[in-house]
Amino acid sequence: MNTIDTQLFLWLNAQHSSSMDVVMAIVTNKLTWIPLYVAMIGLLWLRFKKQSLYIIGLLLLCILFSDQICSGLLKPWVARLRPCHEPSIASLVHLVGGCGGSFGFCSSHAANSFTLVTALWLLFGKTYRWISTLFVWAFVVSYSRIYVGVHYPFDVLAGAIIGSGVAWLLVMYFKRSKFYLHLV
Repeated sequence: MNTIDTQLFLWLNAQHSSSMDVVMAIVTNKLTWIPLYVAMIGLLWLRFKKQSLYIIGLLLLCILFSDQICSGLLKPWVARLRPCHEPSIASLVHLVGGCGGSFGFCSSHAANSFTLVTALWLLFGKTYRWISTLFVWAFVVSYSRIYVGVHYPFDVLAGAIIGSGVAWLLVMYFKRSKFYLHLV
C-alpha cells in the first residue's frame, strides 16, 4: 500500500505548472475560505434565524471532532512522515509553500472540508440540491494538499472518510434531538 501511495503521490505531485502553483497555494490556504464560511453562516441565519445557532454549533462540533481525530489522535499515533519530510523522496517533491508539521496521516484539510460539506448535505441536501456541488470544493481543497506536496493520496482519502463519517454520526444524532424537531 505504501509503495502504491508513494508512486501515486509522486505522479500527481509532478503534474504542476507555475500558474497552477499560484492557484493551489490559494486553494490550500485556510484563510482563503473565510468569505465562504461567512456566507454560509449568513445564509443559515437568514433561513433559520435564532435556530441557526444550533446548526452552526453542530457544524463547528463536527469540524472540531474530525480535526481532533486527525491532528490530535491519528497524526501523532500513526507518525507517518509527510512526503516533503520523507528523506527517500523529499528531493522529488514539488513543494508549494511550507512543508508543515512532521506527520501527515491523515489530512485535516480533507477531513474538515468533507465534514462541513457532508453535514450540510445531510441536513439540507434534499431541500437545497445545489449543496451537493460543494463536494467538488471539498475534493479540490483535498487534492491541493497532494499538489502542494504535504500529503499522500491515502492521507487525503482517510481524511475525507473520517470527516464524512464524523459528520454522518453527529448529524444523525442531531436529527434525533429535540433541537432538530424545531427546525423541521
